Amino acid sequence: MMRSSTTDRPAKAESNPSSAHRLRWRVVDIVVASVLGVATGLVFLLWDLAHVGPSALLTPLLPGLQGLLNGPWLLAGVLGALIVRKPGAAVYTEIVAAVVESLVGNQWGGLLTIEAGLVQGLGVELVVALFLYRRFDLPVALLAGAAAGVFGACNDLVLWYPGSAPGFAVTYLVTSAISGAVLAGLVGWLITKGLARTGALDRFAAGREARGRV
Repeated sequence: MMRSSTTDRPAKAESNPSSAHRLRWRVVDIVVASVLGVATGLVFLLWDLAHVGPSALLTPLLPGLQGLLNGPWLLAGVLGALIVRKPGAAVYTEIVAAVVESLVGNQWGGLLTIEAGLVQGLGVELVVALFLYRRFDLPVALLAGAAAGVFGACNDLVLWYPGSAPGFAVTYLVTSAISGAVLAGLVGWLITKGLARTGALDRFAAGREARGRV
Protein backbone atom coordinates (compact mmCIF):
# COMPACT_ATOMS: atom_id res chain seq x y z
CA MET A 1 0.00 0.00 0.00
CA MET A 2 2.78 2.41 0.88
CA ARG A 3 4.54 1.71 -2.38
CA SER A 4 1.35 2.16 -4.43
CA SER A 5 0.55 5.47 -2.73
CA THR A 6 4.04 6.82 -3.40
CA THR A 7 3.88 5.81 -7.06
CA ASP A 8 0.56 7.56 -7.56
CA ARG A 9 1.79 10.97 -6.50
CA PRO A 10 3.68 11.97 -9.68
CA ALA A 11 0.72 10.95 -11.84
CA LYS A 12 -1.61 13.12 -9.82
CA ALA A 13 0.83 16.00 -9.96
CA GLU A 14 0.99 15.75 -13.75
CA SER A 15 -2.78 15.64 -14.25
CA ASN A 16 -3.37 18.41 -11.72
CA PRO A 17 -0.35 20.74 -11.70
CA SER A 18 0.73 21.82 -8.25
CA SER A 19 0.54 25.43 -7.14
CA ALA A 20 4.33 25.61 -7.21
CA HIS A 21 4.40 24.58 -10.87
CA ARG A 22 1.47 26.83 -11.79
CA LEU A 23 3.12 29.87 -10.22
CA ARG A 24 6.62 29.26 -11.59
CA TRP A 25 7.88 31.91 -13.99
CA ARG A 26 8.65 30.89 -17.59
CA VAL A 27 10.82 32.70 -20.10
CA VAL A 28 7.69 33.81 -21.97
CA ASP A 29 6.32 35.31 -18.74
CA ILE A 30 9.43 37.43 -18.30
CA VAL A 31 9.40 38.53 -21.94
CA VAL A 32 5.72 39.48 -21.99
CA ALA A 33 5.85 41.22 -18.61
CA SER A 34 8.83 43.23 -19.85
CA VAL A 35 7.04 44.18 -23.07
CA LEU A 36 3.98 45.23 -21.07
CA GLY A 37 6.19 47.30 -18.79
CA VAL A 38 7.90 49.11 -21.66
CA ALA A 39 4.61 49.76 -23.47
CA THR A 40 2.86 51.12 -20.39
CA GLY A 41 5.96 53.11 -19.49
CA LEU A 42 5.48 55.01 -22.74
CA VAL A 43 1.84 55.55 -21.78
CA PHE A 44 3.05 56.92 -18.44
CA LEU A 45 5.27 59.40 -20.26
CA LEU A 46 2.37 60.67 -22.34
CA TRP A 47 0.18 60.95 -19.26
CA ASP A 48 2.93 62.88 -17.42
CA LEU A 49 2.30 65.65 -19.93
CA ALA A 50 -1.40 65.19 -20.63
CA HIS A 51 -2.57 65.19 -16.99
CA VAL A 52 -1.29 68.70 -16.28
CA GLY A 53 -4.25 70.49 -17.87
CA PRO A 54 -7.01 68.39 -16.24
CA SER A 55 -5.20 68.62 -12.90
CA ALA A 56 -5.20 72.42 -13.09
CA LEU A 57 -8.97 72.30 -13.64
CA LEU A 58 -9.83 69.77 -10.93
CA THR A 59 -7.67 71.02 -8.07
CA PRO A 60 -9.48 74.36 -7.55
CA LEU A 61 -12.87 72.59 -7.53
CA LEU A 62 -11.95 70.51 -4.49
CA PRO A 63 -8.46 69.95 -3.10
CA GLY A 64 -7.58 66.30 -3.52
CA LEU A 65 -9.85 65.79 -6.52
CA GLN A 66 -6.77 65.44 -8.72
CA GLY A 67 -6.59 61.87 -7.44
CA LEU A 68 -9.07 61.07 -10.21
CA LEU A 69 -6.16 61.38 -12.64
CA ASN A 70 -3.90 58.78 -11.01
CA GLY A 71 -5.39 55.69 -12.67
CA PRO A 72 -3.30 55.58 -15.87
CA TRP A 73 -0.09 55.33 -13.81
CA LEU A 74 -1.45 52.14 -12.23
CA LEU A 75 -2.25 50.29 -15.45
CA ALA A 76 1.05 48.39 -15.75
CA GLY A 77 0.66 46.46 -12.53
CA VAL A 78 -2.92 45.44 -13.28
CA LEU A 79 -2.05 44.26 -16.78
CA GLY A 80 0.93 42.30 -15.50
CA ALA A 81 -1.19 40.56 -12.89
CA LEU A 82 -4.10 39.76 -15.23
CA ILE A 83 -1.96 38.42 -18.06
CA VAL A 84 1.07 36.78 -16.43
CA ARG A 85 -0.70 35.58 -13.26
CA LYS A 86 2.49 34.84 -11.34
CA PRO A 87 3.73 36.14 -7.98
CA GLY A 88 5.58 39.40 -8.50
CA ALA A 89 4.16 40.05 -11.97
CA ALA A 90 2.34 43.22 -10.90
CA VAL A 91 5.39 44.62 -9.11
CA TYR A 92 7.78 43.66 -11.92
CA THR A 93 5.64 45.18 -14.69
CA GLU A 94 4.98 48.38 -12.75
CA ILE A 95 8.69 48.81 -11.95
CA VAL A 96 9.73 48.24 -15.59
CA ALA A 97 7.21 50.88 -16.64
CA ALA A 98 8.53 53.26 -14.00
CA VAL A 99 12.13 52.68 -15.12
CA VAL A 100 11.19 53.47 -18.72
CA GLU A 101 9.39 56.60 -17.57
CA SER A 102 12.30 57.73 -15.41
CA LEU A 103 14.96 57.02 -18.04
CA VAL A 104 13.28 59.31 -20.53
CA GLY A 105 12.71 61.85 -17.79
CA ASN A 106 9.82 63.38 -15.89
CA GLN A 107 9.16 66.06 -13.32
CA TRP A 108 9.41 63.75 -10.29
CA GLY A 109 12.88 62.30 -10.71
CA GLY A 110 14.06 58.77 -11.39
CA LEU A 111 14.38 57.33 -7.89
CA LEU A 112 11.02 58.56 -6.65
CA THR A 113 9.31 57.41 -9.86
CA ILE A 114 10.65 53.88 -9.43
CA GLU A 115 9.76 53.90 -5.73
CA ALA A 116 6.21 54.93 -6.61
CA GLY A 117 6.01 52.11 -9.14
CA LEU A 118 7.08 49.62 -6.50
CA VAL A 119 4.44 50.81 -4.03
CA GLN A 120 1.66 50.85 -6.63
CA GLY A 121 2.61 47.39 -7.85
CA LEU A 122 2.47 46.09 -4.28
CA GLY A 123 -1.15 47.27 -4.04
CA VAL A 124 -2.11 45.09 -7.01
CA GLU A 125 0.05 42.22 -5.77
CA LEU A 126 -1.66 42.19 -2.39
CA VAL A 127 -5.10 41.74 -3.92
CA VAL A 128 -4.21 38.92 -6.32
CA ALA A 129 -2.24 37.21 -3.54
CA LEU A 130 -5.32 37.31 -1.31
CA PHE A 131 -7.10 35.29 -4.01
CA LEU A 132 -4.08 32.91 -4.18
CA TYR A 133 -3.41 33.90 -7.81
CA ARG A 134 -6.49 31.93 -8.87
CA ARG A 135 -9.10 34.63 -9.59
CA PHE A 136 -8.56 37.22 -12.30
CA ASP A 137 -12.11 38.28 -13.14
CA LEU A 138 -13.49 41.81 -13.36
CA PRO A 139 -14.23 42.24 -9.62
CA VAL A 140 -10.66 41.25 -8.76
CA ALA A 141 -9.30 43.60 -11.43
CA LEU A 142 -11.38 46.48 -10.03
CA LEU A 143 -10.26 45.72 -6.50
CA ALA A 144 -6.62 45.46 -7.58
CA GLY A 145 -6.80 48.81 -9.36
CA ALA A 146 -8.43 50.42 -6.33
CA ALA A 147 -5.78 48.98 -4.01
CA ALA A 148 -3.02 50.30 -6.25
CA GLY A 149 -4.72 53.70 -6.10
CA VAL A 150 -4.82 53.66 -2.30
CA PHE A 151 -1.20 52.50 -2.00
CA GLY A 152 -0.07 55.14 -4.48
CA ALA A 153 -2.08 57.86 -2.77
CA CYS A 154 -0.64 57.00 0.65
CA ASN A 155 2.83 57.20 -0.87
CA ASP A 156 2.02 60.60 -2.39
CA LEU A 157 0.62 61.92 0.89
CA VAL A 158 3.85 61.01 2.68
CA LEU A 159 6.29 62.27 0.04
CA TRP A 160 4.48 65.09 -1.76
CA TYR A 161 1.73 66.27 0.59
CA PRO A 162 3.15 65.95 4.12
CA GLY A 163 1.01 67.62 6.75
CA SER A 164 -1.97 67.95 4.41
CA ALA A 165 -5.41 68.59 5.90
CA PRO A 166 -7.57 65.55 6.71
CA GLY A 167 -10.16 66.62 4.15
CA PHE A 168 -7.57 66.73 1.39
CA ALA A 169 -6.10 63.37 2.42
CA VAL A 170 -9.47 61.61 2.47
CA THR A 171 -10.55 63.11 -0.85
CA TYR A 172 -7.24 62.21 -2.46
CA LEU A 173 -7.40 58.62 -1.18
CA VAL A 174 -11.00 58.09 -2.29
CA THR A 175 -10.57 59.64 -5.73
CA SER A 176 -7.33 57.74 -6.31
CA ALA A 177 -9.08 54.47 -5.44
CA ILE A 178 -11.94 55.27 -7.84
CA SER A 179 -9.52 56.23 -10.59
CA GLY A 180 -7.48 53.08 -10.00
CA ALA A 181 -10.55 50.86 -10.15
CA VAL A 182 -11.82 52.40 -13.40
CA LEU A 183 -8.76 53.55 -15.35
CA ALA A 184 -6.47 50.71 -14.29
CA GLY A 185 -8.78 47.90 -13.16
CA LEU A 186 -11.58 48.13 -15.71
CA VAL A 187 -9.38 49.35 -18.57
CA GLY A 188 -6.74 46.72 -17.78
CA TRP A 189 -9.39 43.99 -17.78
CA LEU A 190 -10.79 45.20 -21.13
CA ILE A 191 -7.32 45.35 -22.68
CA THR A 192 -6.57 41.82 -21.46
CA LYS A 193 -9.83 40.49 -22.91
CA GLY A 194 -9.20 42.28 -26.18
CA LEU A 195 -5.69 40.88 -26.51
CA ALA A 196 -6.92 37.40 -25.59
CA ARG A 197 -9.55 37.40 -28.32
CA THR A 198 -6.87 38.06 -30.94
CA GLY A 199 -4.94 34.95 -29.94
CA ALA A 200 -1.94 36.98 -28.74
CA LEU A 201 -2.24 35.46 -25.26
CA ASP A 202 -2.76 31.82 -26.20
CA ARG A 203 0.32 30.80 -24.20
CA PHE A 204 -1.33 32.24 -21.10
CA ALA A 205 -4.35 31.14 -19.09
CA ALA A 206 -5.99 34.50 -19.86
CA GLY A 207 -5.86 33.75 -23.57
CA ARG A 208 -7.01 30.15 -23.33
CA GLU A 209 -9.96 31.09 -21.14
CA ALA A 210 -11.13 33.78 -23.54
CA ARG A 211 -10.95 31.43 -26.53
CA GLY A 212 -12.61 28.53 -24.75
CA ARG A 213 -9.49 26.40 -24.57
CA VAL A 214 -8.22 24.41 -21.59
